[in-house]
Amino acid sequence: MSSSTTAPGSSPLTDAAPLSLCTREPHVPADRLVAEMVPPPRFDSVRFSTYIPDPNQPSQSEAVRVLEGFAGGLGGAHASGAGRRGLFGFGRARAPKAPAGPRGVYLDGGYGVGKTHLLASLWHATPAEPALKAFGTFVELTNLVGALGFQQTVQTLSGHRLLCIDEFELDDPGDTVLVSTLLGKLVEAGVALAATSNTLPGKLGEGRFAAADFLREIQGLSAHFRALRIDGEDYRHRGLPEAPTPFTDEEVTKAAYATEGASLDDFPHLLEHLAKVHPSRYGALTDGVKAVCLTDVAPVPDQSTALRLVVLADRLYDREVPVLASGLPFDRLFSEEMLNGGYRKKYFRAISRLTALARDAKGLVPSH
Repeated sequence: MSSSTTAPGSSPLTDAAPLSLCTREPHVPADRLVAEMVPPPRFDSVRFSTYIPDPNQPSQSEAVRVLEGFAGGLGGAHASGAGRRGLFGFGRARAPKAPAGPRGVYLDGGYGVGKTHLLASLWHATPAEPALKAFGTFVELTNLVGALGFQQTVQTLSGHRLLCIDEFELDDPGDTVLVSTLLGKLVEAGVALAATSNTLPGKLGEGRFAAADFLREIQGLSAHFRALRIDGEDYRHRGLPEAPTPFTDEEVTKAAYATEGASLDDFPHLLEHLAKVHPSRYGALTDGVKAVCLTDVAPVPDQSTALRLVVLADRLYDREVPVLASGLPFDRLFSEEMLNGGYRKKYFRAISRLTALARDAKGLVPSH
């Protein structure tokens, strides 16, 4: 897939023009949604041993210790592999009832303290084949329910040994009730759970942590979770240089033409295009893209657009796709009103992740 996107006055440096995300409208079949419920590429190789606890934050080392024990304790559930279902759960015997006691862990901490690293490490450490473990964001899980239907999702996941849910969303009451009900069915089937979450709107000014909100919102499931508080600062900025200043339109365009697999899009046009693609497909939107090049980065105009950009930033970060941009720096994407509002945590996470990807992209421009 190619695009004729070219900045005025520039000329292609290669025979092939860059890709354009704005020309892509991917359709993702339901079976792909199931098959992709594994840790994203950024977290393919993470393990507990690669998590480096901050010596000034003992809660980080304690979290590793507890999670290693939790993973080891999952060896008995569905250990024989009996009852394994096919892709959509047909033909599998009912899973055994869950044993007494907590069957879930909740990682409670601010963005950038390594919660996703630890959650993915738990997935890798759990003694089960990948087909019996599932890992996804809250949004990806709700998308799965939308694609398969509630009962089919229960059947598909009920034979699993572990379900990891990253970024459990507490800001949509309807989706929270839906997923809470789903998790109740899975706990009955013997599935162990692990989760991280975002805070509720209106609660963000009260602190970084969301354990009380999480346990209240999942209601009857709270007894199944042990909360692990993980203190610390955003590691993406710990000891790292400041984010690079944006490049010029010409530099970004030349880099896009010179980089195999790069995309090149005008930022305002990309924001418009995101409104036409369901967020569940943003991962597929970036299939095969090795670098994202954006011209004319400007403030995001409204909250709906901002939330779509947050999802795209998450998918790019998961896939380690560098982002080269001209225009405003990423810390000026969101208005003060947005940064002080109910979705503040999401916007700061997006700024943090896009800044990290901007650092990764510096090498795409010669002499930088």
